[in-house]
Amino acid sequence: MTKMKTEHQELLLQIARDAITAELHHQRPVSPELAKLPAKLKEMRATFVTQKCNRRLRGCIGMLEACRPLAEEVARNACAAAFEDPRFTPLTQAELEDLDIHISVLSPPEEIAFTSEADLLAKTRPVTDGLILEEGWQRGTFLPCVWDELPDPGQFLTHLKAKAGLPPGYWSKTIRVFRYKAEYFPPEA
Repeated sequence: MTKMKTEHQELLLQIARDAITAELHHQRPVSPELAKLPAKLKEMRATFVTQKCNRRLRGCIGMLEACRPLAEEVARNACAAAFEDPRFTPLTQAELEDLDIHISVLSPPEEIAFTSEADLLAKTRPVTDGLILEEGWQRGTFLPCVWDELPDPGQFLTHLKAKAGLPPGYWSKTIRVFRYKAEYFPPEA
């Protein structure tokens, strides 16, 4: 995954903030004009947008599969994180001034082949891999930055199972796990 140019990162951060501001003022649609954007921002890419106020999580929404051009995906996920994250009330105008926006651009997920839970743990790459765990219709993901909070692979996997709605000790031969990388900007201070 090639690193995105700084000017593209800044443009995506501005697109996210503009989308949120337009939504706050009930101005729709929030989709950026693709014709005016660099080709890199028109690529189909999956993203997560994380928002913090006073260094505390305020919303995080994203997609694991690319379904829109990057600029549109960022605008949509920025608004969803601000106004639709079920863990939080919708963002207010007063919070907008203190809002820090962080964007994660994901690589396409690749399935990990493994024979057991121990084999899976041996094949994970702490700090590098974001993981998606699927069991039937249950699914959970952790971005690579979650390794900062859960550096032990066993603990990481246990919490990922819980996020997917599975018991901590659960294991099955039908579990599927995918890995992906993420480019974050701006980097955490």
